[in-house]
Amino acid sequence: MKYYIVAGEASGDLHGSNLMKGLYAEDPEAEIRFWGGDLMEAACAGRGALVRHYRDGAVMGISDVLAKAGRLLGNVRACKADIAAWRPDVVVLIDYPGFNFKIAKFAHKAGLKVFYYIAPKTWASREGRNRKLRKYVDKLFVVFPFEVPYFEKEGIPFVYKGNPLVDAVDGHDYARPVDGPYIALLAGSRKGEIARMMPVCMEAADRLGCKVVVAGAPARSEADYAPYIAGRPNVELLFGRTYDILKYADAAVINSGTASLEAALIGTPQVVCWSGSKLTIFVARHIFRVGDHLKFISLGNLIIDRQAFRELIQEDFTADAVVEEVRRLTDDAEYRARMLSDYSDIRSALGGSGASRAVAAAMIKELTP
Repeated sequence: MKYYIVAGEASGDLHGSNLMKGLYAEDPEAEIRFWGGDLMEAACAGRGALVRHYRDGAVMGISDVLAKAGRLLGNVRACKADIAAWRPDVVVLIDYPGFNFKIAKFAHKAGLKVFYYIAPKTWASREGRNRKLRKYVDKLFVVFPFEVPYFEKEGIPFVYKGNPLVDAVDGHDYARPVDGPYIALLAGSRKGEIARMMPVCMEAADRLGCKVVVAGAPARSEADYAPYIAGRPNVELLFGRTYDILKYADAAVINSGTASLEAALIGTPQVVCWSGSKLTIFVARHIFRVGDHLKFISLGNLIIDRQAFRELIQEDFTADAVVEEVRRLTDDAEYRARMLSDYSDIRSALGGSGASRAVAAAMIKELTP
């Protein structure tokens, strides 16, 4: 069968690569054409075709969307044209809802099957998007246990086979990236996130006086980090070693996202930090009501519905707060032990291994007459 997969950011590239491995295992004759990144390209091993890299379209926040509106619309047009020309058996959309809902509507109207993998977070905001899921998506594939009762209530057909990050984390061949103790810093995958995270975190690094290893994000370059790292011999930047950096770190400072859940599964004590533009914050707080009905922004905390690790958001994200929390993570044995116990609960809630291949098998079953 022919699968057209669309992933628009680093986390989607990770999930897409594992899904592709599952599809090739379950359907050896699979033909895959995709929008994604380096991991998906490696997973296809020459058997698929990368149409466009996600670095050409990734955005974060309302301000970024407005600034890159022309490019985004051009990418949407290009994606629609490519799908129409190739005529796949199914279009598989991975997260990235601002882009992928446009593709879902197009593919549905073109008479193509549409699967959505990694559900849009309508349980957090923009519940009106559920109407689009019902109208344009044939099957939703969810990856968090708390999504099961939510989408059941919403009457949206879905499949839940566990979370693919468990396989990704457990299947990695770990190796220590640097000698000696250090703190890990994951500043996000987009330029805007890096620009907001790095100045505060570098001030904290100066005060802590310890070694800090920055995990360079996929599709970013040394130039994105150089202005902040320059003149700091205690800060080292490494690319392609994120899991290794997390595994051997004494603690981690992480921009909210998939990396936070990865840290929990790996077992690294962490603090999550996030800040956005004034426009993004206004929209989140006054339109989406984040902070009103949504208690946490981090997936690990959401999964167990309590605070396993601290979240420093917007005004709370300061160098003083980062320093205080990192010292607590490294020096307070009881605090660390309590966090690691919560991590066990997070892992248990996500189920066992084999999620990616199980999802692939479920997709093939849906497509088989």
